[in-house]
Amino acid sequence: MTALTVHQTARPTGFPAPEHFRFVESRVPEPSRGTALVENLYWSVDPYHREMMDADFELNAPLEGRALGRIVASREPSLPEGELVFHRKGWRTHSVVTPAETRRLPLHDGVPLSAYLSVLGGTGLTAYVGLTRIARLREGDDVFVSAAAGGVGTATGRFARLLGAGRVIGSAGSPSKVRHLIEQVGYDAAFDYRSGPVADLLTKAAPDGIDVFVDNVGGEHLGAAICALREHGRVVRVGTVGQYNTPATPPVVFDHADVVEKSLRIEGFLVHDYADLQEELYAFAVPHLLSGALVPDETVVDGFERIVEAFLLMLRGGNTGKILVRAGGAGEVGGAG
Repeated sequence: MTALTVHQTARPTGFPAPEHFRFVESRVPEPSRGTALVENLYWSVDPYHREMMDADFELNAPLEGRALGRIVASREPSLPEGELVFHRKGWRTHSVVTPAETRRLPLHDGVPLSAYLSVLGGTGLTAYVGLTRIARLREGDDVFVSAAAGGVGTATGRFARLLGAGRVIGSAGSPSKVRHLIEQVGYDAAFDYRSGPVADLLTKAAPDGIDVFVDNVGGEHLGAAICALREHGRVVRVGTVGQYNTPATPPVVFDHADVVEKSLRIEGFLVHDYADLQEELYAFAVPHLLSGALVPDETVVDGFERIVEAFLLMLRGGNTGKILVRAGGAGEVGGAG
């Protein structure tokens, strides 16, 4: 049997291209004592990977990433064969893991396996932490979300509605995504940020202002939102995807006096610091998934050999919701645990 692994071969300037990656073939590894071999079924490609390509990822070495897979061989009693697990040694078809590197999936009946990488995974946890811990969302708060049609953006919109937000406003990069936000996700208003100055578009969508801004983009969106925030407004800084591929982008321009005069709070966070909230996320989201009140927004690309293609597609905004890669023939796995 042959295993495939993706390596980064060079540091990109601007947008990455296929030539910055290489697929490496090897024999399927055998687990050593205290480890298990996972055959991966789903992989996550995320915006943070682009940031890590600049310095964090080692060249000509396997890339890391979130993945779900089935244990197919084990030399560790706590990792039995057949178990489905989450781990971060993705971007490869087979991974050798230790108990500390895995999390068992609860596999609630009726919940698709892919959801454990989208609304129940790091994407959903980011949205949940941003709203409940950083923004401390209050019932009736009006919320604005940038990159609202992406994985975190769609989860944030759906969670905000379930948590009792007032109006939910989003920005996206095309008219079709704007329609999806309003017709499918439940946003009250949305706009195509390419159609004019963001400040003007936000003023039109939220003429009375906003209480919370969940920012996945930075740049012009951040400046516009600070102007639109009401007294005691909160900015949740999730990411700066708008600048990952354009490092020379000018800094955000806004009236810094607004932060003081309106008593604003601007706070960023890293989701791995909130891993202890995973079970709380399950308790919140799973009942809504089972009732149909919460629907995962996913773009699924079939075939591990297309993982680089999926990553580049995501960076160009070609996905709606969370983008995932699915192993050929993976199908869906159900069960209770």
